[in-house]
Amino acid sequence: MLDHRLDDEYEQLRRTVAEFAKDVIAPAIGELYEKHEFPYRIVREMGRMGLFGLPFPEEYGGMGGDYLALGLVLEELARVDSSVAITLEAGVSLGAMPIFRFGTEEQKRTWLPRLTSGEILGAFGLTEPGGGSDAGATRTTARLDEDTNEWVINGGKCFITNSGTDITGFVTVTAVTGTTATGGKEISTVIVPSGTPGFTVAPPYSKVGWNCSDTRELSFDDCRVPAANLLGERGRGYAQFLSILDEGRVAIAALATGLAQGCVDESVRYAGEREAFGRPIGANQAIAFKLADMELKAHNARLSWRHAASLLVHGERFKKEAAIAKLYSSEIAVDNARDATQIHGGYGFMNEYPVARFWRDAKILEIGEGTSEVQRMLIARELGLPR
Repeated sequence: MLDHRLDDEYEQLRRTVAEFAKDVIAPAIGELYEKHEFPYRIVREMGRMGLFGLPFPEEYGGMGGDYLALGLVLEELARVDSSVAITLEAGVSLGAMPIFRFGTEEQKRTWLPRLTSGEILGAFGLTEPGGGSDAGATRTTARLDEDTNEWVINGGKCFITNSGTDITGFVTVTAVTGTTATGGKEISTVIVPSGTPGFTVAPPYSKVGWNCSDTRELSFDDCRVPAANLLGERGRGYAQFLSILDEGRVAIAALATGLAQGCVDESVRYAGEREAFGRPIGANQAIAFKLADMELKAHNARLSWRHAASLLVHGERFKKEAAIAKLYSSEIAVDNARDATQIHGGYGFMNEYPVARFWRDAKILEIGEGTSEVQRMLIARELGLPR
């Protein structure tokens, strides 16, 4: 018989993180969010819990888990706050995972133990001001100076998560390192440690949501790093990060599911307490049906991301399923955030209520790590449609 229940180890992890989110994050996040402050204390506690090392082997300080475990954690965190969840997601999927997947043994030994413990964060420098969804339009360059055996990097990146915190250790940067045999761009990936001369991190963006997440623009002006900082094979940078993004979409889908479920949680609570015309508003069919539809969407999103994670964990092809999960969960997160705000009425517009934060945080889920349009394009390609 097919059994969709989690085994004891996964369920215990989910419950532990749910309690952490309720007891530690929920009481503190509102004030931090209002002040646009990065949640250093919460991040340190997540590091001590081993959450940054979940999908990595124990030999590098990890927990020996997988992407299903990571997804369960992200969903529970995002039920309370997405800024904290995206800090973990980006730290694992975009910061540490490229080192683990493509790094040399020396690079892994240098960076992974500090990343998996949460001592430092890594960032993923892909998007550029003129590129957006067209990541192949990279203009940042890295020229190998053979006299000094150093990469000389020039260019800029934008919308980079975890890139300017006090604990950011490095940014991995995609850059044009030459020309391919067919005349195209040879794109490679280079590790740039924080504080490297010529590497400038701009002040944090003023964003609509994710106010406790660190997001910045980066610039490189004759920034020099050793040739040994090349990550993976030269010329394979674009392909490497496409594979990283496939995995990251599963994680973002889990996060979006958490936000959608958080909207249900808060709205059910409010609908049971708020009275109008002499009875709780949840007794009204219009509210009850809206909540039923919200729960339906969150439930289906959960099935979608867990299916994609199962394929990933078992080494099967999952590109289409990851795109489906990311597309569906991000769009229903926006739907649920809108409906939760409507159920709360005027209070839903007040920042003291979590649903106001959910509403502000939801929209970026349809944009980050591949827009909804990009996901539809990927799904269509996987269906074998002509290009």
